[in-house]
Amino acid sequence: MNTKPQFAICVKNEEYPASLQLWKVYRVLPDDKGARHNMLRVIDESGEDYLFSASYFVPVELPQAAESALLATA
Repeated sequence: MNTKPQFAICVKNEEYPASLQLWKVYRVLPDDKGARHNMLRVIDESGEDYLFSASYFVPVELPQAAESALLATA
């Protein structure tokens, strides 16, 4: 399964200030079970992936150059 990488900007972090930085772009991983519960699986500041409320993020489409640069740092 070859899916296009997804990204989202953090717009809320009250409950997770150590895990999420406001206005930062995060990589979103596919998680169908989490999505059914309005959750997103995000690679957070620890470098691990965790489920967070989807309301903490706004999905974004990035230009190819920005997407490539972000993926290269992962």
